[in-house]
Amino acid sequence: MKTPIFVTALMLFMQCSPHINPAYSPIDGESSFDKEGHRGCRGLMPENTIPAFVKAVDLGVTTLEMDVVISKDRKVVVSHDTYFNHEITTKPGGDTVTESDERSLMLYNMNYDDIRKYDVGLKPHSRFPSQQKMPVYKPLLADVIDSVTAHLLSTKRSNVYYNIETKSTVTGDDNEHPKPAVFVDLLINVIKEKRLEQWVIIQSFDIRTLQYLHKTYPGIKTALLLEDKKPFAQQLKDLGFIPNVYSPDYSLVTPLLVQQCHDAGIKIIPWTVNDKATIQRLQKIGVDGIISDYPNLF
Repeated sequence: MKTPIFVTALMLFMQCSPHINPAYSPIDGESSFDKEGHRGCRGLMPENTIPAFVKAVDLGVTTLEMDVVISKDRKVVVSHDTYFNHEITTKPGGDTVTESDERSLMLYNMNYDDIRKYDVGLKPHSRFPSQQKMPVYKPLLADVIDSVTAHLLSTKRSNVYYNIETKSTVTGDDNEHPKPAVFVDLLINVIKEKRLEQWVIIQSFDIRTLQYLHKTYPGIKTALLLEDKKPFAQQLKDLGFIPNVYSPDYSLVTPLLVQQCHDAGIKIIPWTVNDKATIQRLQKIGVDGIISDYPNLF
């Protein structure tokens, strides 16, 4: 059978690209389908918190998906937003954060000791009515890893991967977060301290962080996050190297896209899929994993 022109061109591109990482694959000896808990298990527990990650482990995920930001004192904090989001935050005095408060509560302008005084688990979430409410704060990445490791040991469960998103944009440099090199270095320092290099995937919409990571830490797995309809080949050309994982909005996934990823030796793991019928449909067309707010659906 003749090799498709697309694959031939991609192979030539890969030969010219240094530091090609081996394809990402889930935990050896387990199912090849990667079950990822989005922000831990946002549909069930307060997002990006230690209780959410522990619950996701108990539900049998193979990967914990999370986001990180950087505090004023250069701590790596687990948080989707670079500020305190009004949907989930209660101030130290008991008042809830309003939408107009958000820009004045930028985490990059706050030391971590002050960040942890804000609660992100008590306010009812209008979009996730099944979410269990509890007092909880934004944790440090190091503390998440320690807590998950301890829980895995105490329950005699298999290890899990960490799929960590760098929350950065060009416009946010030096006001919402440090520039990519500083951001990535701080993140990798934690990962190396915890000896998790082989258990981590770094994902981002900001290709600058992935490019720096690929050049400086070629042994760390990467995932390209996407939410636009730019052609697959163009996305890879813009990135400049072949990532381990291609991670699009699930609505963009087609059988052709799955085939393109697999022809290039890339895993395709879409986000965020929150109903069982769609999970099953995507499994049937060959995706390698699913990121979901409801890992109980797996």
